[in-house]
Amino acid sequence: MASITRFARTSSSSLQVSTRSAPLALTARNFSTVKFNNKDRKERVVILGSGWAGYSFAKDLDPEKYERIFISPRSYFVFTPLLASTAVGTLEFRTVLEPIRRLDYGIGFHQGWAQDIDFANKTIRVEANANADSASKAVVPINQGGQLNQASARGALFDVPYDKLVIACGAYSQTFGIEGVREHANFLRDVGDARRIRLRVLSLFELCAYPKGFDALTDEDRANLLHFAIVGGGPTGIEFASELHDLIHDDLSKMYPDLLKFVRITVYDVSPKVLPMFDQALSKYAMDAFKRQKIEIRTQHNIERVRPADGKLGSEYGELKLKIKQYGDKEVGAGLVVWSTGLMANPLIKQLASKDFAVPISPEDRAEARRPKAKLATDARTGGILVDEHFRVRIETQTTDAAKGSEIVPTSSSNSLLRDVFVLGDAAVIESQRTLPKTAQVAAQQATYLAKVLNKANEGVVDVKNAPGFKFRNWGVMTYLGSWKAIHQGPRDELRGWAAWVLWRSAYLAKSMSWRNKFLVPIYWLVSWVFGRGISRF
Repeated sequence: MASITRFARTSSSSLQVSTRSAPLALTARNFSTVKFNNKDRKERVVILGSGWAGYSFAKDLDPEKYERIFISPRSYFVFTPLLASTAVGTLEFRTVLEPIRRLDYGIGFHQGWAQDIDFANKTIRVEANANADSASKAVVPINQGGQLNQASARGALFDVPYDKLVIACGAYSQTFGIEGVREHANFLRDVGDARRIRLRVLSLFELCAYPKGFDALTDEDRANLLHFAIVGGGPTGIEFASELHDLIHDDLSKMYPDLLKFVRITVYDVSPKVLPMFDQALSKYAMDAFKRQKIEIRTQHNIERVRPADGKLGSEYGELKLKIKQYGDKEVGAGLVVWSTGLMANPLIKQLASKDFAVPISPEDRAEARRPKAKLATDARTGGILVDEHFRVRIETQTTDAAKGSEIVPTSSSNSLLRDVFVLGDAAVIESQRTLPKTAQVAAQQATYLAKVLNKANEGVVDVKNAPGFKFRNWGVMTYLGSWKAIHQGPRDELRGWAAWVLWRSAYLAKSMSWRNKFLVPIYWLVSWVFGRGISRF
Protein backbone atom coordinates (compact mmCIF):
# COMPACT_ATOMS: atom_id res chain seq x y z
CA MET A 1 0.00 0.00 0.00
CA ALA A 2 1.19 3.50 -0.77
CA SER A 3 1.72 5.91 2.08
CA ILE A 4 0.91 9.61 1.79
CA THR A 5 3.15 12.32 3.23
CA ARG A 6 2.01 15.96 3.50
CA PHE A 7 4.59 18.70 3.04
CA ALA A 8 4.68 22.37 2.15
CA ARG A 9 5.19 23.41 -1.44
CA THR A 10 7.99 25.99 -1.72
CA SER A 11 9.97 27.74 -4.42
CA SER A 12 12.79 25.21 -4.03
CA SER A 13 10.66 22.39 -5.41
CA SER A 14 12.66 20.45 -8.00
CA LEU A 15 9.64 19.71 -10.20
CA GLN A 16 8.61 22.62 -12.41
CA VAL A 17 4.83 22.61 -12.70
CA SER A 18 2.87 23.92 -15.67
CA THR A 19 -0.86 24.49 -15.55
CA ARG A 20 -3.21 24.26 -18.47
CA SER A 21 -2.77 27.89 -19.43
CA ALA A 22 0.50 29.09 -17.90
CA PRO A 23 3.33 27.86 -15.67
CA LEU A 24 2.01 27.44 -12.16
CA ALA A 25 3.76 29.81 -9.80
CA LEU A 26 5.67 27.99 -7.09
CA THR A 27 4.04 29.75 -4.18
CA ALA A 28 3.23 28.37 -0.75
CA ARG A 29 0.53 25.76 -1.19
CA ASN A 30 0.16 22.34 0.36
CA PHE A 31 0.41 19.29 -1.80
CA SER A 32 1.01 15.59 -1.32
CA THR A 33 3.40 13.03 -2.60
CA VAL A 34 2.48 9.36 -2.96
CA LYS A 35 5.49 7.25 -1.99
CA PHE A 36 6.49 3.71 -2.75
CA ASN A 37 6.26 0.99 -0.15
CA ASN A 38 9.51 -0.84 -0.92
CA LYS A 39 8.63 -4.00 0.95
CA ASP A 40 8.06 -6.74 -1.64
CA ARG A 41 6.62 -4.25 -4.06
CA LYS A 42 5.87 -4.88 -7.72
CA GLU A 43 6.88 -2.49 -10.46
CA ARG A 44 4.46 0.43 -10.56
CA VAL A 45 2.94 1.21 -13.95
CA VAL A 46 1.13 4.55 -14.02
CA ILE A 47 -1.43 5.04 -16.79
CA LEU A 48 -2.50 8.53 -17.84
CA GLY A 49 -6.00 8.47 -19.32
CA SER A 50 -9.02 6.17 -19.10
CA GLY A 51 -9.97 6.00 -22.77
CA TRP A 52 -9.65 3.09 -25.17
CA ALA A 53 -5.87 2.84 -24.97
CA GLY A 54 -5.49 3.36 -21.21
CA TYR A 55 -8.39 1.15 -20.10
CA SER A 56 -7.58 -1.69 -22.54
CA PHE A 57 -3.94 -1.64 -21.45
CA ALA A 58 -4.81 -1.79 -17.74
CA LYS A 59 -7.31 -4.59 -18.38
CA ASP A 60 -4.69 -6.75 -20.12
CA LEU A 61 -1.70 -5.95 -17.89
CA ASP A 62 -1.11 -8.77 -15.40
CA PRO A 63 -1.90 -7.48 -11.87
CA GLU A 64 0.20 -10.29 -10.40
CA LYS A 65 3.29 -8.77 -12.01
CA TYR A 66 2.64 -5.03 -11.88
CA GLU A 67 1.01 -2.47 -9.62
CA ARG A 68 -1.43 -0.54 -11.86
CA ILE A 69 -2.20 3.11 -11.09
CA PHE A 70 -4.67 5.16 -13.14
CA ILE A 71 -4.58 8.95 -13.31
CA SER A 72 -7.58 10.39 -15.14
CA PRO A 73 -10.01 13.32 -14.75
CA ARG A 74 -12.91 10.85 -15.04
CA SER A 75 -13.44 7.69 -13.01
CA TYR A 76 -14.76 5.49 -15.81
CA PHE A 77 -14.20 4.25 -19.34
CA VAL A 78 -16.74 5.18 -22.06
CA PHE A 79 -17.63 2.72 -24.82
CA THR A 80 -17.76 5.49 -27.42
CA PRO A 81 -19.23 3.53 -30.41
CA LEU A 82 -22.57 3.35 -28.57
CA LEU A 83 -22.50 6.87 -27.13
CA ALA A 84 -24.83 8.24 -29.83
CA SER A 85 -27.40 5.61 -28.84
CA THR A 86 -27.44 6.96 -25.28
CA ALA A 87 -27.96 10.52 -26.56
CA VAL A 88 -31.38 9.54 -27.96
CA GLY A 89 -32.54 7.06 -25.31
CA THR A 90 -31.96 3.83 -27.24
CA LEU A 91 -29.54 2.83 -24.48
CA GLU A 92 -29.17 4.12 -20.94
CA PHE A 93 -25.95 5.84 -19.94
CA ARG A 94 -24.80 3.11 -17.55
CA THR A 95 -24.61 0.60 -20.42
CA VAL A 96 -21.62 2.39 -22.01
CA LEU A 97 -19.68 3.01 -18.77
CA GLU A 98 -17.06 0.85 -17.07
CA PRO A 99 -15.95 2.08 -13.60
CA ILE A 100 -12.17 2.04 -13.33
CA ARG A 101 -12.20 0.86 -9.72
CA ARG A 102 -14.12 -2.29 -10.73
CA LEU A 103 -11.28 -3.68 -12.83
CA ASP A 104 -10.39 -7.21 -11.77
CA TYR A 105 -7.95 -7.68 -8.86
CA GLY A 106 -8.26 -4.05 -7.81
CA ILE A 107 -6.45 -1.05 -9.20
CA GLY A 108 -5.05 2.21 -7.91
CA PHE A 109 -6.82 5.34 -9.11
CA HIS A 110 -6.34 9.09 -8.65
CA GLN A 111 -8.99 11.35 -10.19
CA GLY A 112 -7.22 14.40 -11.52
CA TRP A 113 -5.36 16.15 -14.31
CA ALA A 114 -1.73 15.29 -15.00
CA GLN A 115 -0.14 18.75 -14.83
CA ASP A 116 3.47 17.88 -15.56
CA ILE A 117 5.92 14.98 -15.71
CA ASP A 118 9.46 14.97 -14.32
CA PHE A 119 11.04 12.30 -16.51
CA ALA A 120 14.41 12.49 -14.77
CA ASN A 121 12.93 11.68 -11.33
CA LYS A 122 10.04 9.57 -12.66
CA THR A 123 7.36 11.68 -10.99
CA ILE A 124 4.00 13.02 -12.15
CA ARG A 125 2.45 16.20 -10.77
CA VAL A 126 -1.35 15.77 -10.51
CA GLU A 127 -4.15 18.23 -9.80
CA ALA A 128 -7.16 16.64 -8.08
CA ASN A 129 -10.56 17.21 -9.71
CA ALA A 130 -12.93 14.81 -7.92
CA ASN A 131 -15.34 17.72 -7.34
CA ALA A 132 -15.12 19.19 -10.84
CA ASP A 133 -18.33 19.39 -12.87
CA SER A 134 -16.33 18.90 -16.08
CA ALA A 135 -15.41 15.32 -15.21
CA SER A 136 -18.14 13.84 -17.44
CA LYS A 137 -18.09 16.14 -20.46
CA ALA A 138 -15.76 16.92 -23.33
CA VAL A 139 -13.30 19.68 -22.39
CA VAL A 140 -12.11 21.96 -25.16
CA PRO A 141 -9.09 24.26 -24.72
CA ILE A 142 -9.92 27.96 -24.78
CA ASN A 143 -7.44 28.63 -27.56
CA GLN A 144 -5.71 26.62 -30.23
CA GLY A 145 -2.45 26.98 -28.30
CA GLY A 146 -3.80 24.03 -26.34
CA GLN A 147 -4.08 25.45 -22.84
CA LEU A 148 -7.04 24.88 -20.55
CA ASN A 149 -8.81 27.52 -18.53
CA GLN A 150 -6.54 28.62 -15.69
CA ALA A 151 -9.57 29.68 -13.65
CA SER A 152 -10.59 26.05 -13.27
CA ALA A 153 -7.13 24.89 -12.11
CA ARG A 154 -7.75 25.04 -8.38
CA GLY A 155 -7.50 21.45 -7.18
CA ALA A 156 -5.02 20.22 -4.61
CA LEU A 157 -1.67 19.06 -6.02
CA PHE A 158 0.17 15.83 -5.33
CA ASP A 159 3.03 13.86 -6.86
CA VAL A 160 2.87 10.25 -8.03
CA PRO A 161 6.11 8.32 -8.68
CA TYR A 162 6.31 5.58 -11.31
CA ASP A 163 8.58 2.81 -12.53
CA LYS A 164 6.97 2.70 -15.96
CA LEU A 165 4.68 5.33 -17.45
CA VAL A 166 2.04 4.83 -20.15
CA ILE A 167 0.72 8.08 -21.62
CA ALA A 168 -2.72 7.43 -23.12
CA CYS A 169 -4.44 10.76 -22.50
CA GLY A 170 -6.15 10.89 -25.89
CA ALA A 171 -7.07 14.04 -27.80
CA TYR A 172 -9.59 16.87 -27.65
CA SER A 173 -12.33 17.94 -30.04
CA GLN A 174 -11.00 20.12 -32.85
CA THR A 175 -12.77 23.47 -33.24
CA PHE A 176 -10.29 25.13 -35.65
CA GLY A 177 -10.66 28.31 -33.63
CA ILE A 178 -14.09 29.02 -35.14
CA GLU A 179 -15.95 31.71 -33.22
CA GLY A 180 -18.64 30.46 -30.87
CA VAL A 181 -18.10 26.73 -31.31
CA ARG A 182 -16.58 26.11 -27.91
CA GLU A 183 -19.26 28.18 -26.14
CA HIS A 184 -22.43 27.14 -27.98
CA ALA A 185 -21.95 23.81 -29.81
CA ASN A 186 -22.37 20.37 -28.25
CA PHE A 187 -19.69 17.70 -28.54
CA LEU A 188 -20.22 13.95 -28.31
CA ARG A 189 -17.18 12.45 -26.60
CA ASP A 190 -18.40 11.68 -23.07
CA VAL A 191 -21.54 10.57 -21.28
CA GLY A 192 -22.18 14.07 -19.96
CA ASP A 193 -22.26 15.33 -23.55
CA ALA A 194 -24.81 12.66 -24.49
CA ARG A 195 -27.02 13.56 -21.52
CA ARG A 196 -27.03 17.27 -22.41
CA ILE A 197 -27.90 16.50 -26.02
CA ARG A 198 -30.79 14.24 -24.97
CA LEU A 199 -32.21 16.90 -22.64
CA ARG A 200 -31.89 19.59 -25.30
CA VAL A 201 -33.65 17.56 -28.00
CA LEU A 202 -36.58 16.74 -25.72
CA SER A 203 -36.75 20.30 -24.41
CA LEU A 204 -36.97 21.70 -27.94
CA PHE A 205 -40.02 19.58 -28.73
CA GLU A 206 -41.72 20.69 -25.51
CA LEU A 207 -40.92 24.35 -26.19
CA CYS A 208 -42.44 24.11 -29.65
CA ALA A 209 -45.53 22.17 -28.50
CA TYR A 210 -47.16 24.99 -26.51
CA PRO A 211 -50.46 26.22 -27.99
CA LYS A 212 -50.25 29.01 -30.51
CA GLY A 213 -50.90 32.32 -28.80
CA PHE A 214 -49.35 31.09 -25.53
CA ASP A 215 -46.00 32.40 -26.68
CA ALA A 216 -44.64 34.49 -29.52
CA LEU A 217 -43.21 31.60 -31.55
CA THR A 218 -44.05 31.66 -35.24
CA ASP A 219 -43.92 28.69 -37.59
CA GLU A 220 -40.57 30.01 -38.83
CA ASP A 221 -39.26 30.10 -35.27
CA ARG A 222 -40.39 26.52 -34.70
CA ALA A 223 -38.68 25.44 -37.93
CA ASN A 224 -35.44 27.03 -36.74
CA LEU A 225 -35.64 25.53 -33.25
CA LEU A 226 -36.38 22.06 -34.64
CA HIS A 227 -33.48 22.26 -37.07
CA PHE A 228 -30.72 19.94 -35.82
CA ALA A 229 -27.33 20.79 -37.32
CA ILE A 230 -24.52 18.22 -37.19
CA VAL A 231 -21.10 19.54 -38.25
CA GLY A 232 -18.79 16.76 -39.41
CA GLY A 233 -19.52 13.94 -41.84
CA GLY A 234 -17.41 11.25 -40.18
CA PRO A 235 -18.81 8.16 -38.40
CA THR A 236 -19.70 10.05 -35.18
CA GLY A 237 -21.68 12.75 -36.96
CA ILE A 238 -23.40 10.32 -39.32
CA GLU A 239 -24.35 7.87 -36.56
CA PHE A 240 -25.75 10.63 -34.35
CA ALA A 241 -27.84 11.96 -37.26
CA SER A 242 -29.11 8.42 -37.85
CA GLU A 243 -29.97 7.79 -34.21
CA LEU A 244 -31.68 11.18 -33.97
CA HIS A 245 -33.75 10.36 -37.06
CA ASP A 246 -34.87 7.08 -35.46
CA LEU A 247 -35.84 8.83 -32.20
CA ILE A 248 -37.89 11.46 -34.01
CA HIS A 249 -39.65 9.21 -36.51
CA ASP A 250 -40.14 6.12 -34.32
CA ASP A 251 -41.08 7.82 -31.05
CA LEU A 252 -41.49 11.59 -31.01
CA SER A 253 -43.60 11.64 -34.18
CA LYS A 254 -46.35 9.82 -32.27
CA MET A 255 -46.28 12.32 -29.41
CA TYR A 256 -45.76 15.52 -31.39
CA PRO A 257 -47.44 14.79 -34.76
CA ASP A 258 -48.08 18.49 -35.45
CA LEU A 259 -44.36 19.32 -35.12
CA LEU A 260 -43.01 16.76 -37.55
CA LYS A 261 -43.41 19.15 -40.50
CA PHE A 262 -40.95 21.57 -38.86
CA VAL A 263 -38.18 19.04 -38.18
CA ARG A 264 -34.99 19.08 -40.21
CA ILE A 265 -31.69 17.23 -39.70
CA THR A 266 -28.69 18.58 -41.63
CA VAL A 267 -25.13 17.28 -41.79
CA TYR A 268 -22.50 19.86 -42.82
CA ASP A 269 -18.99 18.91 -43.93
CA VAL A 270 -16.13 20.70 -45.71
CA SER A 271 -15.21 17.60 -47.74
CA PRO A 272 -16.72 16.64 -51.10
CA LYS A 273 -18.30 13.54 -49.53
CA VAL A 274 -19.23 12.21 -46.12
CA LEU A 275 -17.62 9.08 -44.61
CA PRO A 276 -14.32 9.53 -46.48
CA MET A 277 -12.91 6.30 -44.99
CA PHE A 278 -15.42 4.27 -47.05
CA ASP A 279 -15.14 3.65 -50.78
CA GLN A 280 -17.24 5.67 -53.20
CA ALA A 281 -19.97 3.04 -53.58
CA LEU A 282 -20.64 2.71 -49.84
CA SER A 283 -20.44 6.44 -49.31
CA LYS A 284 -23.03 6.95 -52.06
CA TYR A 285 -25.22 4.26 -50.48
CA ALA A 286 -25.10 6.22 -47.20
CA MET A 287 -26.02 9.49 -48.92
CA ASP A 288 -28.90 7.81 -50.77
CA ALA A 289 -30.18 6.30 -47.51
CA PHE A 290 -30.11 9.74 -45.88
CA LYS A 291 -31.95 11.26 -48.82
CA ARG A 292 -34.77 8.73 -48.42
CA GLN A 293 -34.93 9.55 -44.70
CA LYS A 294 -34.97 13.29 -45.52
CA ILE A 295 -31.67 13.92 -43.75
CA GLU A 296 -29.94 16.71 -45.64
CA ILE A 297 -26.26 16.37 -46.53
CA ARG A 298 -24.40 19.63 -47.22
CA THR A 299 -20.86 18.87 -48.38
CA GLN A 300 -18.24 21.53 -49.11
CA HIS A 301 -19.82 23.88 -46.57
CA ASN A 302 -17.61 25.91 -44.24
CA ILE A 303 -18.96 27.02 -40.85
CA GLU A 304 -17.47 30.41 -39.95
CA ARG A 305 -19.34 31.29 -36.75
CA VAL A 306 -21.88 30.00 -34.24
CA ARG A 307 -23.76 32.56 -32.11
CA PRO A 308 -27.00 32.89 -30.13
CA ALA A 309 -29.96 34.32 -32.05
CA ASP A 310 -30.96 37.88 -31.34
CA GLY A 311 -33.55 38.77 -28.73
CA LYS A 312 -35.78 36.36 -26.85
CA LEU A 313 -35.18 33.47 -29.30
CA GLY A 314 -31.53 33.38 -28.31
CA SER A 315 -31.72 34.29 -24.63
CA GLU A 316 -34.79 32.23 -23.62
CA TYR A 317 -35.22 29.55 -26.28
CA GLY A 318 -31.55 28.93 -27.05
CA GLU A 319 -31.77 29.29 -30.82
CA LEU A 320 -28.37 29.45 -32.54
CA LYS A 321 -27.30 31.10 -35.78
CA LEU A 322 -24.70 29.51 -38.06
CA LYS A 323 -22.75 31.67 -40.48
CA ILE A 324 -21.79 29.55 -43.49
CA LYS A 325 -19.25 30.82 -46.01
CA GLN A 326 -21.20 29.58 -49.03
CA TYR A 327 -24.35 31.49 -47.94
CA GLY A 328 -22.75 34.92 -47.66
CA ASP A 329 -24.33 37.08 -44.95
CA LYS A 330 -27.36 34.82 -44.58
CA GLU A 331 -27.37 32.84 -41.32
CA VAL A 332 -28.99 29.46 -40.68
CA GLY A 333 -31.03 28.97 -37.52
CA ALA A 334 -30.77 25.80 -35.41
CA GLY A 335 -31.96 24.63 -32.03
CA LEU A 336 -29.03 22.26 -31.56
CA VAL A 337 -25.52 22.16 -33.04
CA VAL A 338 -23.48 18.98 -32.57
CA TRP A 339 -19.80 19.42 -33.46
CA SER A 340 -17.78 16.41 -34.62
CA THR A 341 -14.98 17.56 -36.90
CA GLY A 342 -11.93 15.62 -35.73
CA LEU A 343 -9.32 15.80 -33.01
CA MET A 344 -6.58 18.09 -31.76
CA ALA A 345 -3.58 17.27 -29.59
CA ASN A 346 -4.09 17.06 -25.84
CA PRO A 347 -2.71 20.17 -24.05
CA LEU A 348 -0.51 17.95 -21.86
CA ILE A 349 1.18 16.55 -24.97
CA LYS A 350 1.79 20.05 -26.31
CA GLN A 351 3.19 21.13 -22.97
CA LEU A 352 5.53 18.14 -22.65
CA ALA A 353 6.73 18.49 -26.24
CA SER A 354 7.63 22.15 -25.75
CA LYS A 355 10.02 21.77 -22.82
CA ASP A 356 13.57 20.50 -22.31
CA PHE A 357 14.15 17.90 -19.62
CA ALA A 358 16.99 15.92 -18.12
CA VAL A 359 17.36 12.39 -19.45
CA PRO A 360 17.51 9.49 -16.97
CA ILE A 361 20.92 7.87 -17.53
CA SER A 362 21.92 4.28 -16.90
CA PRO A 363 25.45 3.63 -15.57
CA GLU A 364 26.69 2.35 -18.94
CA ASP A 365 25.68 5.60 -20.62
CA ARG A 366 27.29 7.97 -18.11
CA ALA A 367 30.76 7.71 -19.63
CA GLU A 368 29.56 9.09 -22.96
CA ALA A 369 26.86 11.55 -21.94
CA ARG A 370 27.67 14.96 -20.43
CA ARG A 371 24.73 16.79 -18.81
CA PRO A 372 22.21 15.39 -21.29
CA LYS A 373 19.11 17.40 -22.16
CA ALA A 374 16.32 16.27 -24.44
CA LYS A 375 12.95 17.08 -25.97
CA LEU A 376 10.20 14.71 -27.00
CA ALA A 377 10.24 14.00 -30.74
CA THR A 378 6.89 14.94 -32.30
CA ASP A 379 5.15 14.50 -35.62
CA ALA A 380 5.09 17.80 -37.51
CA ARG A 381 1.64 17.21 -39.02
CA THR A 382 -0.37 16.00 -36.02
CA GLY A 383 1.67 17.12 -33.01
CA GLY A 384 1.63 13.55 -31.65
CA ILE A 385 4.62 12.02 -29.86
CA LEU A 386 6.84 9.86 -32.07
CA VAL A 387 7.29 6.29 -30.83
CA ASP A 388 9.02 3.20 -32.17
CA GLU A 389 7.16 0.00 -33.03
CA HIS A 390 7.22 -0.97 -29.32
CA PHE A 391 5.63 2.41 -28.32
CA ARG A 392 8.80 3.62 -26.62
CA VAL A 393 9.11 7.41 -26.80
CA ARG A 394 11.54 8.92 -29.27
CA ILE A 395 13.56 11.86 -27.97
CA GLU A 396 15.88 14.40 -29.50
CA THR A 397 18.88 14.29 -27.17
CA GLN A 398 21.63 16.89 -27.03
CA THR A 399 24.42 17.87 -24.67
CA THR A 400 27.05 20.57 -24.35
CA ASP A 401 30.62 19.50 -25.04
CA ALA A 402 32.84 21.36 -22.56
CA ALA A 403 35.81 21.17 -24.96
CA LYS A 404 33.84 23.02 -27.62
CA GLY A 405 32.23 25.67 -25.47
CA SER A 406 28.55 26.12 -26.16
CA GLU A 407 28.42 23.92 -29.25
CA ILE A 408 25.65 21.30 -29.13
CA VAL A 409 26.82 17.74 -29.70
CA PRO A 410 24.45 14.74 -29.98
CA THR A 411 24.80 12.04 -27.37
CA SER A 412 25.02 8.33 -28.14
CA SER A 413 22.17 6.61 -29.99
CA SER A 414 21.21 4.70 -26.87
CA ASN A 415 19.63 7.91 -25.60
CA SER A 416 17.24 8.25 -28.57
CA LEU A 417 14.56 6.49 -26.53
CA LEU A 418 13.11 7.69 -23.23
CA ARG A 419 13.57 4.93 -20.71
CA ASP A 420 10.39 3.30 -19.28
CA VAL A 421 7.95 5.72 -20.94
CA PHE A 422 5.40 4.56 -23.52
CA VAL A 423 2.70 6.40 -25.48
CA LEU A 424 -0.51 4.84 -26.86
CA GLY A 425 -3.62 5.87 -28.75
CA ASP A 426 -4.36 9.32 -30.17
CA ALA A 427 -1.24 10.83 -28.60
CA ALA A 428 1.14 8.38 -30.34
CA VAL A 429 2.55 8.41 -33.87
CA ILE A 430 4.51 5.29 -34.82
CA GLU A 431 7.51 6.36 -36.90
CA SER A 432 7.14 3.51 -39.37
CA GLN A 433 3.29 3.59 -39.46
CA ARG A 434 2.36 7.28 -39.47
CA THR A 435 -0.87 6.88 -41.42
CA LEU A 436 -2.71 4.75 -38.85
CA PRO A 437 -6.14 6.29 -38.11
CA LYS A 438 -6.97 7.70 -34.67
CA THR A 439 -9.72 5.19 -33.90
CA ALA A 440 -10.80 3.03 -30.98
CA GLN A 441 -9.84 -0.08 -32.94
CA VAL A 442 -6.24 1.08 -33.36
CA ALA A 443 -5.90 2.27 -29.75
CA ALA A 444 -7.26 -1.02 -28.33
CA GLN A 445 -4.89 -3.13 -30.44
CA GLN A 446 -1.93 -0.98 -29.41
CA ALA A 447 -2.85 -1.35 -25.75
CA THR A 448 -3.25 -5.13 -25.94
CA TYR A 449 0.08 -5.46 -27.72
CA LEU A 450 2.02 -3.41 -25.15
CA ALA A 451 0.39 -5.17 -22.19
CA LYS A 452 1.36 -8.57 -23.57
CA VAL A 453 4.94 -7.43 -24.25
CA LEU A 454 5.35 -6.06 -20.71
CA ASN A 455 3.82 -9.21 -19.21
CA LYS A 456 6.40 -11.33 -21.03
CA ALA A 457 9.23 -8.92 -20.20
CA ASN A 458 8.40 -9.22 -16.51
CA GLU A 459 8.66 -13.00 -16.80
CA GLY A 460 12.06 -12.69 -18.45
CA VAL A 461 10.75 -14.36 -21.60
CA VAL A 462 11.61 -11.45 -23.88
CA ASP A 463 13.02 -7.95 -23.56
CA VAL A 464 10.80 -5.16 -24.88
CA LYS A 465 13.36 -4.12 -27.48
CA ASN A 466 13.62 -7.70 -28.80
CA ALA A 467 9.86 -8.30 -29.06
CA PRO A 468 8.21 -8.33 -32.50
CA GLY A 469 7.00 -4.85 -33.44
CA PHE A 470 3.36 -3.81 -33.44
CA LYS A 471 1.34 -4.57 -36.56
CA PHE A 472 -2.18 -3.21 -36.92
CA ARG A 473 -4.81 -5.71 -38.02
CA ASN A 474 -7.64 -3.95 -39.82
CA TRP A 475 -11.02 -5.43 -38.90
CA GLY A 476 -12.83 -2.91 -41.06
CA VAL A 477 -15.05 0.11 -40.39
CA MET A 478 -18.78 0.25 -39.71
CA THR A 479 -21.37 3.02 -39.53
CA TYR A 480 -25.07 2.96 -38.63
CA LEU A 481 -27.35 4.77 -41.11
CA GLY A 482 -30.71 4.60 -39.33
CA SER A 483 -33.85 2.52 -39.95
CA TRP A 484 -31.99 -0.73 -39.20
CA LYS A 485 -29.43 -0.17 -41.96
CA ALA A 486 -25.64 0.14 -41.80
CA ILE A 487 -22.53 -0.18 -43.94
CA HIS A 488 -19.40 -2.24 -43.30
CA GLN A 489 -16.12 -2.18 -45.20
CA GLY A 490 -13.41 -4.71 -44.39
CA PRO A 491 -10.09 -5.61 -46.02
CA ARG A 492 -11.72 -8.34 -48.10
CA ASP A 493 -15.46 -7.75 -48.03
CA GLU A 494 -18.21 -5.17 -47.61
CA LEU A 495 -21.81 -5.24 -46.44
CA ARG A 496 -24.72 -2.83 -46.61
CA GLY A 497 -28.27 -2.67 -45.38
CA TRP A 498 -29.83 -4.92 -42.74
CA ALA A 499 -27.02 -7.51 -42.79
CA ALA A 500 -24.47 -4.80 -42.02
CA TRP A 501 -26.74 -3.55 -39.20
CA VAL A 502 -26.75 -7.03 -37.61
CA LEU A 503 -22.95 -7.13 -37.85
CA TRP A 504 -22.71 -3.61 -36.42
CA ARG A 505 -24.74 -4.50 -33.33
CA SER A 506 -23.12 -7.91 -32.88
CA ALA A 507 -19.58 -6.52 -33.10
CA TYR A 508 -20.18 -3.75 -30.59
CA LEU A 509 -21.93 -6.08 -28.20
CA ALA A 510 -18.99 -8.49 -28.38
CA LYS A 511 -16.53 -5.64 -27.78
CA SER A 512 -18.32 -4.37 -24.65
CA MET A 513 -15.74 -4.57 -21.89
CA SER A 514 -17.70 -6.21 -19.05
CA TRP A 515 -20.15 -9.10 -18.80
CA ARG A 516 -22.46 -6.71 -16.99
CA ASN A 517 -22.80 -4.49 -20.05
CA LYS A 518 -22.87 -7.45 -22.43
CA PHE A 519 -26.01 -8.40 -20.49
CA LEU A 520 -27.53 -4.90 -20.18
CA VAL A 521 -27.05 -3.67 -23.77
CA PRO A 522 -29.27 -6.27 -25.53
CA ILE A 523 -31.89 -5.87 -22.78
CA TYR A 524 -32.15 -2.13 -23.43
CA TRP A 525 -32.18 -2.74 -27.19
CA LEU A 526 -35.15 -5.05 -26.65
CA VAL A 527 -36.89 -2.61 -24.29
CA SER A 528 -36.47 0.26 -26.79
CA TRP A 529 -37.82 -1.88 -29.63
CA VAL A 530 -40.87 -3.11 -27.69
CA PHE A 531 -41.75 -0.09 -25.53
CA GLY A 532 -39.97 2.79 -27.25
CA ARG A 533 -36.99 4.91 -26.28
CA GLY A 534 -36.62 6.68 -22.98
CA ILE A 535 -37.93 10.26 -23.33
CA SER A 536 -38.04 11.37 -19.71
CA ARG A 537 -36.14 14.56 -18.87
CA PHE A 538 -34.23 14.49 -15.60
